[in-house]
Amino acid sequence: MSTRTKKTAQVIKINPIEAKLKRRVREHLKNLGFGRDSNGALVPPGQGKDVVRALHKPQRRQIVLDSAALIKSGLPRLNHYFADGSEISVDAISPRLERVHSGTWQANLFRLASLTWSVPVSSGYGRRLRFLVWDDSNGKLIGILAIGDPVFNLAVRDAYIGWSGKDRQQRLVNIMDAYVLGAVPPYNMILGGKLVACLLRSRELYDEFKVVYGNSVGVISGEKKGARLLAVTTTSSMGRTSLYNRLKLGGVPYFTSLGFTGGWGHFHVPDSLFNDLRDYLREEGFAEADLHEYGQGPNWRIRTIRSAFSALGFKGDMLRHGVQREALISLLADNSAELLRNGNGTPQLTNLKRVNEIAGLAKERWLQKRAQTRLEYQTWRKQDIGRLVRTGVTEPQATQAESLSKPM
Repeated sequence: MSTRTKKTAQVIKINPIEAKLKRRVREHLKNLGFGRDSNGALVPPGQGKDVVRALHKPQRRQIVLDSAALIKSGLPRLNHYFADGSEISVDAISPRLERVHSGTWQANLFRLASLTWSVPVSSGYGRRLRFLVWDDSNGKLIGILAIGDPVFNLAVRDAYIGWSGKDRQQRLVNIMDAYVLGAVPPYNMILGGKLVACLLRSRELYDEFKVVYGNSVGVISGEKKGARLLAVTTTSSMGRTSLYNRLKLGGVPYFTSLGFTGGWGHFHVPDSLFNDLRDYLREEGFAEADLHEYGQGPNWRIRTIRSAFSALGFKGDMLRHGVQREALISLLADNSAELLRNGNGTPQLTNLKRVNEIAGLAKERWLQKRAQTRLEYQTWRKQDIGRLVRTGVTEPQATQAESLSKPM
């Protein structure tokens, strides 16, 4: 019997495990609210922020369940690092970046802070630097930020820089992606998110990257690339972001909008379903199920899901969920765009300010004015952090400010 005949026989014979998995995928997507067009492509139930939150709700619920031990043991010990509104003196706010290392109480605090957002965020991959943003005036947490390896394929970024495929392969090492970025209550209520975002373009962050990754060797190429942090990209969690557009201090742009993503990703495929898809691929002999080591190709999870859906016979690319997100870029050097395009030259860091300088400008432009007109932040109490971590929902009078993050 030929290979083609064998394959035909396999298609005709009903595989109960495969049928059950296909049914599970359909039911999961239907429960999320997705429809399908005539070509088999997914159609989201809408594009508004409430819709995006609803689509991420099952994923967030699972993350909270997986973090139950941390929440139970860590929150009582770490809750005092969050501020009451009455503990903030806006004029005295003094930000400081603290690098987070795995296995520390700072790492637990970082994880708890990331759970305060209604849209769950990625844990990043490849090269990663995580930071707590402290207010040294009171010892409280302003927010968190983390940068990691950028996605390999981002058309709006490559078009903005003017990259060919070869250019990207050679120079992507000089870009990182902010996969977590935002302020926690009550600092988010006085536009602390803008302050945290601007800290991506700080001399301290640039120097920390140079120390950690400036002399690193490429996993794939085996070459020492002399990486320099020339730019940081980020993606809004919910469509267009008003909080970070036209973000300037002292006449210097801190973020530039690149446009919108094409609505691709895997947030709608939870870990439990993903693991079953991997098991199915293993049984069918697909190598993608276990090609997850760094250096074995970009976007492994996406390739794995796409292979599984294709093998199951789904029409259309079901990784195109249709939820578009705004992509932005922050150029750290005055000549970052030129260096990224041609790869030659020395970064000009004339306008790259230190954290304390950024804080002074940000307080004057945003925080002080917001604190004078929006007094709700003064009524926030740190004991509400526990409820926020578990539900992702703030009280109506203390609406959570938008954060930028890379959804899982």
